[in-house]
Amino acid sequence: MFFYSIKRALLMVPILLGITLLSFSVMHMAPGGPAEAQMEFSAKASAEARERLRKLYGADQPVHKQYLTWLKKFVTLDFGEAFADGRKVKDKILERLPITLTINLLSLFVVLLIAIPIGIMSATHQYSILDRATTMFVFVGYSMPHFWMALLLIYLFGVQWGVLPISGKESLDTTGFTTLQWLMDRAEHLVLPVFVSAIGGLAGFSRYMRNNMLEVMRQDYIRTARAKGLPENTVIYKHALRNALMPVITILGLSLPGIIGGSVIMETVFGIDGMGRLMFQAVFSRDYNVAMGILVPAAVLTMLGNFMADIGYALADPRVRLR
Repeated sequence: MFFYSIKRALLMVPILLGITLLSFSVMHMAPGGPAEAQMEFSAKASAEARERLRKLYGADQPVHKQYLTWLKKFVTLDFGEAFADGRKVKDKILERLPITLTINLLSLFVVLLIAIPIGIMSATHQYSILDRATTMFVFVGYSMPHFWMALLLIYLFGVQWGVLPISGKESLDTTGFTTLQWLMDRAEHLVLPVFVSAIGGLAGFSRYMRNNMLEVMRQDYIRTARAKGLPENTVIYKHALRNALMPVITILGLSLPGIIGGSVIMETVFGIDGMGRLMFQAVFSRDYNVAMGILVPAAVLTMLGNFMADIGYALADPRVRLR
């Protein structure tokens, strides 16, 4: 198991380099640049002023030289300065990363806590009222746009009933709050974003779990376990569940990049300054340093997701370790 993990980890290095090279090249293929984006609405901006900005940002260099310069900084975990305000990219990311991680990890926890039992119960009670109800829930969860659901919940819980805050991550004035009051205030602000983030994943994971359980429960070794007289709970939760979780492990690992990319709409609707909004603003302003500073962690999360899925497979199926 140790050597299998080391081999998988070493493969991540050349993949990461390839991702950074491809991302850097694609971004520079887009029309315009940071100088053009900053002076787009300035009618008095001269060509000389634009050229000075290009030199200031290093945009006058060939793309490969710009990439090598960026890569040297990246090795030392220096993502450079943002073109818009001159702040360190690392500081801007660290400032917004906690709220994005909190919302998405909480939503992922809620998804796993609810979706797996729902999938198991739907599979073990196929075509029952419970199974039909969860199937309807899945269709609603898949088909309903998240931004529309967010606006609907804001209107109901924030405007009509006034029981939950509708924007931001905390109240405007938290001075004088005790630790418990501050935590309760944060929790109230997180209820709607976490629910909206979780609803789509909840529908998908419960359906994956149901289909996997149905497939596993048709296997010969499940019939053999029942023929031996094993209790039904042992057959389901010890023999069937372990193998049904393997495809879910893969989907769970690949969902990690969505922690950043999938937050754009949710953070915009709820007015939360997180990684999604920062990425959105950086792309539109051609702020290459900020965009790359977010893309690289997203790529690392993708590879970590695959790595965790591989390790999960190896733990669930010892045959994988021999490859």
